Amino acid sequence: MLPSTIRYVSFDCYGTLTDFRIGQLTQSLYAGRVGETAMAAFIEDFTAYRFDEVLGAWKPYPEVLHDALERTCRKWNLDFSAEDAARIVEAVPSWGPHPDVPAALAKVATALPLVILSNAADNQIQSNVDKLGAPCHAVLTAEQAQAYKPRLRAFEYMFDTLGCGPEHFLHVSSSLRYDLMSAHDLRIAARVFVNRGHGPGNPAYGYHEISDLGGLPALVGL
Repeated sequence: MLPSTIRYVSFDCYGTLTDFRIGQLTQSLYAGRVGETAMAAFIEDFTAYRFDEVLGAWKPYPEVLHDALERTCRKWNLDFSAEDAARIVEAVPSWGPHPDVPAALAKVATALPLVILSNAADNQIQSNVDKLGAPCHAVLTAEQAQAYKPRLRAFEYMFDTLGCGPEHFLHVSSSLRYDLMSAHDLRIAARVFVNRGHGPGNPAYGYHEISDLGGLPALVGL
């Protein structure tokens, strides 16, 4: 049973709800420059640099992707093209949800208001949210917070905006590093790990684990 204090269910968007196809797009952009056997490692490095880029002071999301891709290319001794980074930025708003998301979200929305807390820019996120097929009470971004997850400041922006504390949230994410470690440290009342294979979990962080969003309604008593 969930704590009786919970008023909202908050979600990471990209990867958890939206099918964040950055790996597939990166592979198509670099297929002629990175060997097939090395591509997985190249994409892993790009993923790691994106995480590193959000740990400091806020900067616009296009700069995060640009700088992370530039650093990855430098590591791999590849020529960097700003056009490649721009193509990734431009593609993000076009991506829709994982197949399991719309029905589960719509059902959960009958019990609790839905909140998005995303490492996104304001001018891109609404397009992705509109494709989710469920009403959202609030859509909060890193641009608004002036901080990216996993920084605690991003979560604190959500608390302050909604006039609540961590005890009032159930937070749902497919990422331990971006979301659930911080949610644990802030003592968010309940946490759910959607295991989409985006990275390893660690049960020591005290979450419920589900394989896709179809398991969420049961956790909220539906």
